[in-house]
Order: sequence, then structure tokens, then C-alpha cells
Amino acid sequence: MTFDVAGNAALAVRGRSAAWRFIEGFAAEWAEPIEARDGWNHADLNAAEDRLGVRLPDAVRDAYALFGKRPDLTSNQDWLLTPAELRLDDDVLVFRDENQSVASWGAALGAEDPHVVVKLDLVHKAQEHWDAWLPRFSLACVELVLSESLFRDGAETADREMSEVDISLLENRFALLPLHSPGTRWFVADDLIVREDEGEWLWARARTPRALEQLHRALPGEWTTEH
Repeated sequence: MTFDVAGNAALAVRGRSAAWRFIEGFAAEWAEPIEARDGWNHADLNAAEDRLGVRLPDAVRDAYALFGKRPDLTSNQDWLLTPAELRLDDDVLVFRDENQSVASWGAALGAEDPHVVVKLDLVHKAQEHWDAWLPRFSLACVELVLSESLFRDGAETADREMSEVDISLLENRFALLPLHSPGTRWFVADDLIVREDEGEWLWARARTPRALEQLHRALPGEWTTEH
């Protein structure tokens, strides 16, 4: 493997151009390379701006133009909205919905690479509010692509409930990525990516069958696996 997930993630936290390079490199080795046809054109994005009456942040335009038409990177579990589906919630541009519509992610307007927020869909709508997710849209795209890779059809994926020893095993045997969305931590080892949710559940993606075997050795437990 030539793509260094941990090293490139460390660069991605510094700016959006590095975030796009992360996504391009990750796609090339963990999915398929990104091609010119994988992005929305300027006319589609301009039409979204005209419909909404706002200017899309530069980072949003960058992302949609680069890989917005790649559902295998963006929409295996939750959904990246198309330009025609983008919507406004006050001063927030909603760009992603959870697969059962229990949450939405949005980008605050007014910055080139705006911070991202998340809102839960509650029974009592008056109690809904936007909470901080990640400080930059481009970084949220890195997290999005990693998250969706955990649910890619035909990939080496696994998940299970966490045990008492998993925290120490993760911290000792894997490198922690600098992605700090609420309740979630990301870890990597050679050809392995693991997401820890709320200290309760583990989701894993292996690049190869051999790496999946390595996962079972590094984090023993009753994994549910998909191939």
C-alpha cells in the first residue's frame, strides 16, 4: 500500500486542498480512482445557488465538483444530497441525511470552508437544534468518505459491540486519526481502519482479506463480517 492514511489525514486537518488529496488518494487504493466524470459541473452547482438564493461555500463547490457523483464514496449508508436536493435551514446549508432520516448534517454559510453542524430529528420539533460536528467542511468530507467506506458493498467490513479491553488494544495497536467528531474516534493500522462510536461499538474496514484476518488478531471478539 502506498497511500498513508494516518499521514495524509494529519495533513487534511490543515486545509481543504490536502483534504481533497486525501480523498483522491484514499479512493484510488480503497475504492476506484476518481475521474473527471465523478463530479457535478458548474451549471448544476450554479442552478443550486439560483434555486436557494445563496452562494455555495467554495469548499462545497470543490467537493461536489470532485466526487459528488460517486455514491460508493458518499452514500453507502447515509446520503450526500445532490445539488438539486440541497436545502436551507435558516443559515445552514443541509448537504447530508442519515439513512433513516434521524439526523442531518449542514454547513454554516458565510465562509469558504465553513464549520459543519448536525441536527437530530426529534418528535418535538421545537427541541431540535444544530450542534457542532467538525470545524471545516473539507474535513467533514474526509470523515464522510471514511464512514461510507465502512459500508461499501463487496468490501471487507466488520462490526461488533465493544468489550472492556478494546480501548487499550485500540490505543496500543492502532494510530489515532485527528478527526474529532462528537462521540467518534478513528484508528488505523496497515490496511485497516476502525471507528469507535461512543465507546460502545466498533466498525472496521479492511483493504484486503488478509487485513481482515489481522483485525481479528489485533481486536479479538465476535465480529460480524461482510465480504
